[in-house]
Amino acid sequence: MTERSQHKEPSPAPRHDTYPVTVAGVQRDLRLFEIKPGVRIAILNILGDTELVQAVSKELAPKLKSYRPDILVTAEAKGIPLIYALAVELDLPYVVLRKKYKPYMGNAMSAETLSITTGEPQTLFLDEKDRQLVVGKRVILIDDVISTGSTLQGMRLVTIQAQADVVAEAAIFTEGDRAKWSDVIALGHLPVFIDNDD
Repeated sequence: MTERSQHKEPSPAPRHDTYPVTVAGVQRDLRLFEIKPGVRIAILNILGDTELVQAVSKELAPKLKSYRPDILVTAEAKGIPLIYALAVELDLPYVVLRKKYKPYMGNAMSAETLSITTGEPQTLFLDEKDRQLVVGKRVILIDDVISTGSTLQGMRLVTIQAQADVVAEAAIFTEGDRAKWSDVIALGHLPVFIDNDD
């Protein structure tokens, strides 16, 4: 039996599939996700990540206190752990805007937005039972990452319908055009990754 030499093709240049970040003293490697051909974003998934959620909420909370909020508002689902931890830190109630209407939500208020990760329109609903919690109140809108601002805009529209006063907007990270988010209270900024063919 003779041994045959194996020919190996040269491997292409490595393509980085994660982006390392450190926020509130916690390091994570964020997976890169293609949202359209040649354009990728870093995905922050805080669901189940108690270490990160607790660290960022402890760092964000003092920055939000000076706005004297009455209540915090987020959209489901990835903002829920963050808003819960912030509500504990600030000793405030919070409301979660839902992405699907359920009959028990009664006469819910709604606004439509466009998701960057799915590319599909989605509607945010304020449950009728939660409406009185936000009417006339000083509200801070909370999200995990603010990228295009569409979810933020949807949250803003619903809370304004409920006659609330949006006093601040906060996130762990902003993404994309940094100048666009100069008014957002955030702990860091993520770039958008454009793949070059040259």
